[in-house]
Formats: sequence, C-alpha cells, structure tokens
Amino acid sequence: MTTIDPARIPENLRPVIEAMCATGAQLSRVIARGPLAGKLGAGVGENSDGDQQKALDVMADEMFEAALRGTGVKYYASEEQEDVLTLDEGGTFALATDPLDGSSNIDVNVTIGTIFSIFPVADSATASFLRPARDQICAGYIAYGPQTLLAVTFGAGTVLFVLDPETGRFELAEEKMDLPVAAKEFSINASNRRHWGQAVLAYVEENERGKDGPKGKDMNFRWVGSLVAETHRILTRGGTFLYPSDSRKGYENGRLRMVYEVAPMAYLVEQAGGKATDGVTPIMDLTAEQLHERRPFVFGSAEEVDRITALHC
Repeated sequence: MTTIDPARIPENLRPVIEAMCATGAQLSRVIARGPLAGKLGAGVGENSDGDQQKALDVMADEMFEAALRGTGVKYYASEEQEDVLTLDEGGTFALATDPLDGSSNIDVNVTIGTIFSIFPVADSATASFLRPARDQICAGYIAYGPQTLLAVTFGAGTVLFVLDPETGRFELAEEKMDLPVAAKEFSINASNRRHWGQAVLAYVEENERGKDGPKGKDMNFRWVGSLVAETHRILTRGGTFLYPSDSRKGYENGRLRMVYEVAPMAYLVEQAGGKATDGVTPIMDLTAEQLHERRPFVFGSAEEVDRITALHC
C-alpha cells in the first residue's frame, strides 16, 4: 500500500517521496511510544560537526538511508555522517537530510522532525550538494507532533499532508500553504542577547516596544528550539525566525547547516510566499561551499524579513 497519493508527486520522484513517507510513518510510531521504545534521547556520541548525537538521531539516519536504496537516489548526504554516501550508482538524484531535527526535545514531548532536500545529480558527489540553493527540485519536512505532517514543495507552491493514523497514509490537508505577509510573532533564542550584533538587537528591541514603538502593534515572542516546529508554525500563521551569527566562538556564521536545514526550509518558505535570507542576501541566491557549512538564517513573513534586512544594511 502506498503511503501518499502518487498523483500529487512528480512521477520521477515518486519512489523517493514514497520511501521518505513510509519511513516517516514508521519513525512517528517509534516516537509516539516515547520511553517505551527505549532511551531515544540518550547521548550516543558526536557527529562530524561536534554536536552530540542522540540515539534517535542515529536510528532515524539508518532508517532513511536503508529506505532510500533502490529509489533512484545516487548520493545521500546526512547531517549525522561526515561524507556523502553512494546508494544507487545509476541514480539521478542527490538527497540531503537532517534525519532528526530538534533532538534535544525528544525526551520532553515537543514536536521534532525530519528535513530533506533533493537536487539532480551533478558531476560528483560534492558538486551535487555544493551548488546554488535554487537548484533544488524538492524540499520538505516531516513533523512528529500531535499530528504527523509532511510539508513539501516541488517548485510550484508548498503542499501540506497529514498522516492518517488509521490508514497509515499521508492525506492532503492544504493544497497551497500561504504564509501571511505581515506578522505579530517572532522567534529567537533570547538567552544569546548579549552576543547579538546591532541589527538583530535593534530588531528585537523594536518588537519589544510593541504598539508604543515604530511597528505600532504588539509582538508576541515564541521559541521552541526545534526548527521544524518553528517553521510549521510560521508557515501556518506567519511570524519570523532568527538564528543569526553572533560574537561567540563557533557562532560567527550561525549554527544551522546550509545544506541540511537552511536551503530546504528557505525553499519551502519562499514557495509559500515568505522570504528567507542570511540577514542580507536571499538564501536561494547562495551556494554552500562546504558540506556541513553553517549559515545565519532569517525567514518568515515578507514585511518582517524586509525590515531585518534593512536594519543590516
């Protein structure tokens, strides 16, 4: 049985998306069992970038890697692995993934997710991923929360599906997501305030002044600590998300990975009518130079992203 309506997926990508959905549905069942499935949030080492890996990070990576073999994916790049893997020698796609985003929230029952991005294969493994973000032909996330959701774009809008737990199929929930142009919410890790640059600090202070400040309206603050959860909220009801560079060692270029997180989320946001930048330049105009490269990330409602860009100039 298929786990998603094949008529809504480009024919050449159907095996890949079917594998992602089937694995996402399987992973959602593991996550739903929580501690009954074992110590999913236990630390089991570090990935190539020095971040602690949780047991569920490794499990999810292994599940997606196995499921994608034989689907036409030649190259598989994972945030959890140092190098690109070759899955199908004759494949025509290169898939990058953060198999389990927001893993610090595993043990506290907060929405976590899988992020993925698909490019056509280039001349080499690295060239398939180190290219303009606009070369993506598909991007999506699977959110594991009260509902298991798939948001995906193939370049003609962002579509939302929800997993029906009774049938195990992802069913269409929204034909075209429409991110509101204006916003009354913003998201940033306020604990890093003392490290922010002037432009980011000015934007946050402007929001804090609410209706008495230049915006003339009160702004609500939100922070989940899960990129998938933040993105889904913003796609649904508007807002802005900021993970900027700051003055701390190792944060000069932000912390989110261009290939695995920033580029796919930017594609989804742009296709839903929002904007995504590194604070100045649209993400979709940028090219990763390293597989695990980090990039400052600002996205959301167009008016707010434009304002942040203006403050950086």
